Parts: sequence; C-alpha cells; structure tokens
Amino acid sequence: MIKNVGRMDRAGRGLVAIALLLAAWIAPLSLMPRIGIAATGTYFALSMLFGTCLGYRMMGLSTCPRTVR
Repeated sequence: MIKNVGRMDRAGRGLVAIALLLAAWIAPLSLMPRIGIAATGTYFALSMLFGTCLGYRMMGLSTCPRTVR
C-alpha cells in the first residue's frame, strides 16, 4: 500500500487514538457507544501504524511528502 499519512499526521492520529481508547475504557456509557468509540480509536491507531488512511485515499489526499501523484 502507498503511504499517504505524513509524520505529523501520524503523531496526531496516535494521540487521538490513545484518547479515544481511554475514553472507551473509562467512560460511564452503555456498551454500544463504547464499542463505537473503541472502533474509531482502533481505526486511528491502525492508520497511524500502517501510514495509510482509507479516507485520504478515496479523496485523493496525502500528507506524506514522499507520495508521488
């Protein structure tokens, strides 16, 4: 897969992923909202780890300076 997430974007995604996963863990909510929050946090964590974002790919965007268009 072609990487389309830059270094600063990856750092931001990591912080958002940690915040969402912690919120899913400690929030006094019912099960379904917690699953949704955890799924979103997991998506951000995976996009940070792999350096690719499906949403960016569908819109033709890239924050990675090495990506050739």
